[in-house]
Amino acid sequence: MKEIKAIIQPFMLQAVLDSLGAVEGLPGVTVSEVMGWGTSRATDASDTAEEAGHALVKKTKLEIVVSDDLAHRVEEAIAIAAQTGGPGDGKIFVYQVSRALKIRTGETGHHAL
Repeated sequence: MKEIKAIIQPFMLQAVLDSLGAVEGLPGVTVSEVMGWGTSRATDASDTAEEAGHALVKKTKLEIVVSDDLAHRVEEAIAIAAQTGGPGDGKIFVYQVSRALKIRTGETGHHAL
């Protein structure tokens, strides 16, 4: 199993969710509003928030756990839909998941997805 975390521009969320919706077998997605900075330290961003003396850019984080065979398709779906070609388009990280447990049923592994 793989966990895919993506940090994207908030205004690209609808396009990304539409693209993910076309991935057959996708078990689900978690979406969070987050703030941070990248290599430019948010100096060129127009929509920033000030926290602890630092300018932070508003972003959207997606977290998805999928079977190994779906990981590349999910990564590709996000990358294509989130790309504007401008700075701040975001990043995608892919992690190995060693265990998953569905609380309601006690199922584990890919059955928990």
